[in-house]
Amino acid sequence: MPAYSAGSLVSARGRDWVVLPESAPDMLVLRPLGGSDDDVAAVFPAFEDVVSASFAPPSPKDLGDQHAAGLLRSALRIGFRSGAGPFRSLAGIAVEPRAYQLVPLMMALRQKTVRMLISDDVGIGKTVEAGLIAAEMLAQGSAERLAVLCSPALAEQWQEELRTKFGIDAELVLASTVSKLERGLDLGQSLFDRHRRVIVSTDFIKSTRHRDDFVRHCPDLVIVDEAHTCVAADDGTSAQNQLRFELLQRIAKKPERHLLLVTATPHSGKESAFRNLLGLLSPELASVKLDSDAGRRLLAQHFVQRKRADVRQFLTVNDGLADDSQREDTSFPSDRYFKDETYRLSPAYRALLEDAIAYASERVSAAGEQGKRGIHSGL
Repeated sequence: MPAYSAGSLVSARGRDWVVLPESAPDMLVLRPLGGSDDDVAAVFPAFEDVVSASFAPPSPKDLGDQHAAGLLRSALRIGFRSGAGPFRSLAGIAVEPRAYQLVPLMMALRQKTVRMLISDDVGIGKTVEAGLIAAEMLAQGSAERLAVLCSPALAEQWQEELRTKFGIDAELVLASTVSKLERGLDLGQSLFDRHRRVIVSTDFIKSTRHRDDFVRHCPDLVIVDEAHTCVAADDGTSAQNQLRFELLQRIAKKPERHLLLVTATPHSGKESAFRNLLGLLSPELASVKLDSDAGRRLLAQHFVQRKRADVRQFLTVNDGLADDSQREDTSFPSDRYFKDETYRLSPAYRALLEDAIAYASERVSAAGEQGKRGIHSGL
């Protein structure tokens, strides 16, 4: 039985194939010529006839007309465009990502099921990095539906960023919009089946009234913004965080669901909360020893964190050279310093303040003496 190396062309089952690197001497993993990864098949040479592929040499009779030449030219252009690079979405986005913002995307493409924690510093561009991953996965077909969980104050910002920069139109699912969205549903239809790309308020969806429906019809790609607010420490001090954490646990329970956690503060000082956050990505990370080399290697597959100093000058090549022509400079706003300053009110402003306090006291007098004392103590 002849051995076939990766890249060899063979004939089996009445068609021609290319041998893939995953093949073994007793089992060939083959992809048909002109086919896709969905057509990959395993063939056992001991039980099936496998021979080297051969093709007849061309002859003058093979010449076609102008129409056939145009079809061949178009096919070649499409083939070259598909194989020119690993990213399919970059041509359709309206943002020019910096080199360091492509790092989470490349890490995500190495995973069969994307489970990542993006913890870059404020201002580095976590939203862009998460949007790049989402746009690429939707373009490749690795994901068909998308949900972004965030606070209601950030929902419109996420909607605008996804629409203007990545061409992703998403519906807002908030307490103020859900009634209108539900009126357009068919009988028995879920809101999350009707709208395939949604931006959901975490505080709204964590309630028992809506949580089960969301988990049951949850999209295959979920982005969680400010993920540190969605986990609780083992002491159970935060009931709100516990509800959010229970929701994310049910979302992450499905092993083939893609999950992106985004936060600038992954570690709040409580080790148990950090472990619970990592456990959403992989149950093994919840208990792995992070001070060991094996533990750090496992964490590095799912975790990316850069400070501003790390990316101010980011190398655009990986050949070890570090001259200025191969660096990409990133300008960040100057650091802000806060200082308390005391000041003295002018007589006119003091009189205005006293009038305001007197007016407020009169307005709350109906609330009783207890409410009046609360206003005075607050002022």
